[in-house]
Amino acid sequence: MTRNQVLVLLNKSSGYISGEQMSQELHISRAAVHQAIKSLRNEGYIIDSITNKGYCLQSSPDHITLTELSVLLPEERIQNIEYFQSIHSTNTYCSLRAQQGAEQGLIILADHQSAGKGRLGRSFHSPEHCGIYCSYLMRPKTPPVDTSFMTAWVAVAVIRAIVEVYDVQPSIKWVNDILLNHRKIGGILTEMSIEPESGHIQHLIVGVGLNVLHQRSDFPEDLQSTASSLWLETGKKIPRATLTAALIQSLDRLCADWPGEAPAYFQQYREHCISLGREVQVLRQGIRSRGHAIDIDESFGLIIEFPNGSRETVRSGEVQVRGLSGYV
Repeated sequence: MTRNQVLVLLNKSSGYISGEQMSQELHISRAAVHQAIKSLRNEGYIIDSITNKGYCLQSSPDHITLTELSVLLPEERIQNIEYFQSIHSTNTYCSLRAQQGAEQGLIILADHQSAGKGRLGRSFHSPEHCGIYCSYLMRPKTPPVDTSFMTAWVAVAVIRAIVEVYDVQPSIKWVNDILLNHRKIGGILTEMSIEPESGHIQHLIVGVGLNVLHQRSDFPEDLQSTASSLWLETGKKIPRATLTAALIQSLDRLCADWPGEAPAYFQQYREHCISLGREVQVLRQGIRSRGHAIDIDESFGLIIEFPNGSRETVRSGEVQVRGLSGYV
């Protein structure tokens, strides 16, 4: 924590700040300040020091550690975030912490996942040093049927964070893929645990994976034609911690908004949904059906009109969009 506090002071300072001043402001010894500076340097922070002037932060590594997030988020929020350099799956571990009684708002954050999870049993490619992989614990007091909308709400929260940081307009491919310039830059996986006797929700885990600093070679060959990153699509190399902090704040806002602000989230989801007005292919139990996505209902179901004029609202399964995700 001392290291984080010293980093906050270094970031706030417009120039050099003396060890004595940091010692007084943080109520710690000069030796503790020196040790914190040494620890930060070992983590890759470039900190200049001049006798009788103090210390000056020259540059920061692209980390999403609690140290870096402490500059961007309140201390009380940092206390409910757990960071791992590498983990099997943030969703799996977050579910374990939920079973242990962790509070709503817990964030599990990792630089790398060895077994990242996607929808329909797929894996989510999670290389180190370039993405954001996090899971958010929620304990909603609403019926499970209502909570089925949560993935769509989270998509809106993710879009809001990206717009805030990058000033671009991403799209949502129904139901959970985040796209920019028609390439996938992120995905969402929502997992729910329900108490068998009462049918009440025990907890809900929202997993978000975002491709931030990936280069084309960071993707497996079979994904290189459809996947991309915010850096590749915008040319902006923004620190991952900046987007991570914005994402956490957006998810916190979602929790505060649930479920009363449903109309606002529905409107934004519909505005950003790239599936609408396009030819789509529905894949269910090995059967492929083609039609046109014409609208989204208030439960975030995708309304599809088929060539024979019949309509169906799809709420599960996989929907491919012509021109996207390999469907041509």
